[in-house]
Amino acid sequence: MIESNDIDVAFGTEIYDETGNRLGTVRGFDEHGFYVSTDEGITAMSSEHVASGIPGEAELTWRCYECGAIGDIEELPDDGCPDCGAPQEAIYYHIQD
Repeated sequence: MIESNDIDVAFGTEIYDETGNRLGTVRGFDEHGFYVSTDEGITAMSSEHVASGIPGEAELTWRCYECGAIGDIEELPDDGCPDCGAPQEAIYYHIQD
């Protein structure tokens, strides 16, 4: 068994399940761990995941790992964080409560 301390995970690392099926690539980090983009990407999520419109439910946004800036997922920056200039690799998908 591989110990979690033996694995180096960074942006773009490919992630596989225990049987070797590719799940996707690392797209972001936060205090809870890392997040993976599937082969289908963000469009694989239903419209209910993007914004439910119901108070108390989550909305999908982008967030900068460097400065914490958050923005509308429909306006996902192509060339890094517009607030602090961090590279594109610092931008990840984020669930906003």
